Amino acid sequence: MRAEAQQYIERIDAALDLLRRFLDWDRALRRLDELNARVEDPTLWDNQKLAQEVMRERTRLEAAIGATRAIESEKNDTAELIEMAEAEGDEDMVSEAIASLKALADRADEDKIRALLAGEADASDTYLEIHAGAGGTESQDWAEMLSRMYRRWAERRGYKVELVDYQAGDQAGIKSATFLFKGENAYGYAKTESGVHRLVRISPYDSSARRHTSFSSVWVYPVIDDNIDIEINESDLKIDTYRASGAGGQHVNTTDSAVRITHVPSGIIVASQNDRSQHKNRATAMNMLKARLYEAELRRREEAASGEYQAKTEIGWGHQIRSYVLQPYQLVKDLRTGVTSTSPDDVLDGALDPFMAAALSQKVTGEKVDVEDVD
Repeated sequence: MRAEAQQYIERIDAALDLLRRFLDWDRALRRLDELNARVEDPTLWDNQKLAQEVMRERTRLEAAIGATRAIESEKNDTAELIEMAEAEGDEDMVSEAIASLKALADRADEDKIRALLAGEADASDTYLEIHAGAGGTESQDWAEMLSRMYRRWAERRGYKVELVDYQAGDQAGIKSATFLFKGENAYGYAKTESGVHRLVRISPYDSSARRHTSFSSVWVYPVIDDNIDIEINESDLKIDTYRASGAGGQHVNTTDSAVRITHVPSGIIVASQNDRSQHKNRATAMNMLKARLYEAELRRREEAASGEYQAKTEIGWGHQIRSYVLQPYQLVKDLRTGVTSTSPDDVLDGALDPFMAAALSQKVTGEKVDVEDVD
């Protein structure tokens, strides 16, 4: 079989293998049989809430198992068709079948990602914070570049973007910014971006045109709904008000309407200056705090399940999850998965999906990749 067709088949097989591992295939099949039996029991509907939960789980499992089987069957049929066409010397049929394999590989990848976004909060809207590291203007400019990158990524996915908090840099860029992304699976995708991001470039602020390394951190946490109860003691909070600063327009206020809340036991700090009303900013900040505490609990559960611990680290060398090199060569490299791009301009314009997909897959496989950072 031709190399191009074999590459598509290997892509499909890799996606199917990940889907089966994610579903725990044998357990999923047994569970679906159990759910089908329960649905046939007329007494199930005596409890409407339970019945709806059973039906939702059954529908989800049926869809996942059915999609996996359909892709497997279509792959096998198409591979057989290619072999027959090659044997008969029918080049048009071979080309058509290979195109079908490519489309099937794309579909398998999409189904894989949809399945991976099944975490407790993955479907939620999300907050995304960016903080400049040490290094003054260099790091603050890098933080602003990251803020644009994530806004462009969100726009590509059709998400609504709101600026919640903004602290301008001393000369250029930003010290910090918090965005709210609203859209399907916003948290599920964006959560893979939490960590330190490193930039290497010829500095536009250095008259000697020397190469500089800058760091900024990204922190992602889900918006929680009213059904999730997070208890916070008022005595644990330090609440400050200050005058909003920003890029202009609605973010320039003449009163101390911005609110910063520090949760003393955890050290978590959140802030909001998006509204002219101090009351509304305080309510937004409280929602952000609850979301941060909820995300911390989700992370603790995940770490306990995997037997690992990854605390929030300092914004500097040795802690980065991804490096972006603009000079003397062009390369973006993820240090968790090994995924690379030789087009930093595209990545900085929001082309982040390959990095996110690989990070999501790694959470399922648990496979660690030995990746060396770039110079």
